[in-house]
Amino acid sequence: MFRYFENLIDPYTPYEETDHPPRRLVAFLWEYSRPLRKWYVVITVLSILVAAMEIALIDYMGRMVDLLSGADRATFWTDHGLEMVGVAAFLLLIRPALQGLDVLVLNLGIVPNFITLVRWRAHRQVLRQSVGWFENDFAGRIANRVMQTPPAAGEAIFQIFDAMTYSVAYVIGAAVLLADADLRLALPLLVWFVLYVLLMRWTLNRVGPASKAASEARSQVTGRVVDSYTNIHSVKMFAHHDRELGYAREAIENTRITAMREMRIHSIMDIVLTILNGLLIVGVVGWAILLWTQGSASVGVVAAAAALTLRLNAMTGWIMWAMSSFFRQLGVVAEGMETIAQPVELTDRPSAPEMKIDRGGIEFRAVSHHYGRGGGGLDRLSLSIAPGEKIGLIGRSGAGKSTLVKLLLRFYDPEAGQILIDGQDVTAVTQDSLRRQIGMVQQDSALLHRSIAENILYGRPEASEAELTAAADRAAATEFIDALTDPQGHSGYDARVGERGVKLSGGQRQRIALARVILKDAPILVLDEATSALDSEIEAAIQDTLYGVMEGKTVIAIAHRLSTIARMDRIVVLDGGRIVEVGDHNALLAQGGLYASFWKRQSGGFIGVETEETEAAE
Repeated sequence: MFRYFENLIDPYTPYEETDHPPRRLVAFLWEYSRPLRKWYVVITVLSILVAAMEIALIDYMGRMVDLLSGADRATFWTDHGLEMVGVAAFLLLIRPALQGLDVLVLNLGIVPNFITLVRWRAHRQVLRQSVGWFENDFAGRIANRVMQTPPAAGEAIFQIFDAMTYSVAYVIGAAVLLADADLRLALPLLVWFVLYVLLMRWTLNRVGPASKAASEARSQVTGRVVDSYTNIHSVKMFAHHDRELGYAREAIENTRITAMREMRIHSIMDIVLTILNGLLIVGVVGWAILLWTQGSASVGVVAAAAALTLRLNAMTGWIMWAMSSFFRQLGVVAEGMETIAQPVELTDRPSAPEMKIDRGGIEFRAVSHHYGRGGGGLDRLSLSIAPGEKIGLIGRSGAGKSTLVKLLLRFYDPEAGQILIDGQDVTAVTQDSLRRQIGMVQQDSALLHRSIAENILYGRPEASEAELTAAADRAAATEFIDALTDPQGHSGYDARVGERGVKLSGGQRQRIALARVILKDAPILVLDEATSALDSEIEAAIQDTLYGVMEGKTVIAIAHRLSTIARMDRIVVLDGGRIVEVGDHNALLAQGGLYASFWKRQSGGFIGVETEETEAAE
């Protein structure tokens, strides 16, 4: 039975992704609720029926009091036995069935599936954002918003149908019940209701912004704490334990202050609500007693009025908390939307084709990109790379080397100019098909917190075990992989590498990254300081492998260690975002220009990297 209700809604149902999700809160929730809308109607009807049933029971309690007051004990069961059996059957069968159905639809069908749906779609939406988008925020804050928004949205939906729909139906039913007994009994209830609505309005106008501020403060704490944990090596190396504590304490204290402001609102609400409920009980029950003394109401009416107001007294605190919780959760959702509902700026064109590479020629046509700053990056760079040509790319830090590669991979779009591969504009084809054609090894070879095998297979998931081990062997990684174990008892290719690969040395991470690119076997190869983390012995061991991997591919290799690119077909020297020299190793040495000065100044094979301006993206 439970499984039936749990499977009422498929949270992974296909949907049309949008580059511009709704930015308004109600529209956002309504759009995400599309697969659940018919069930919202069902649960609304069930909530109203449950409230009506509770009102009917209180009304019947008044009748019961009147029956017992005037009935003959000897003939009570004879006169009213069938009625009592019917009421008992209603209480034992119909009421539990109806309330159980309400609970099962809401608790098992709607809420968990809505939370899952929001989390799944939010994660998908965030993953569609560009690399530049991620570079502008804390990964911890992004993750916190993706994780805390779905349960907040689920809690808001729960409160709508568990408390708000039920309570509105209950108050309307109570007014009808009292008016039916005596219209004057409904007057204190209406006065109380108006005051209650005013209190609720006062509370909700304040709790939403306060909750959003508290949620933002919590996200800031998460971002700062995760930042410290992610960079724990730097924290320990520079002995900044106390500094990081102070950095976190500032955010934690801000969280405490925002939480206290929020709780002040709830405290005022509780005190005023207690006074209002006292007025409700005195007004309705006192008036019912007055009517009884005048002979205008029976004892049963007084009993029903007392039961109803006491029930409302108990409910009002719950309703108010439910309402404030509802708006508090909406504040959390609103804060999460600042990340989840941001438009995707770097998108594929409508009906963009897949990239088809036959030869692998690359052309940069007057490409400029300054990261919106007006300086740095590339400045009207033009470069043609023939199919199968190996290009070495050098220059000081900030010269534009990494910018060129990021634009080639379309992590950013050029601010001016074009990049073509085999005559196809990289902005006109799908991003995934473009990146499938390019293999890249970066200087910072961060790995996924998964097994060695899973990290290598990231290059080509469908590869066989033999292809996996062959790639690892060509990257000179087999020996250290066979010796690996992790705390969970996994060994070899099954060993986990830790977050960003922290359980491996820099050289080991670089060799895993090399194996991944070898396995991918893409027609275009980008090496961004691919051997920078390797010691001289290992670098020498895999240098021939690297050149073997380059065979038949178009290659762009960035290096400060010039010995790694001396054998390239051409070496391109960048300075200030422009090409200042082009030629092979010997020709550039003969020119006596910038490349020659780099070569002369090298110590251990590295370029002097002094520069007046450092490129932010490199």
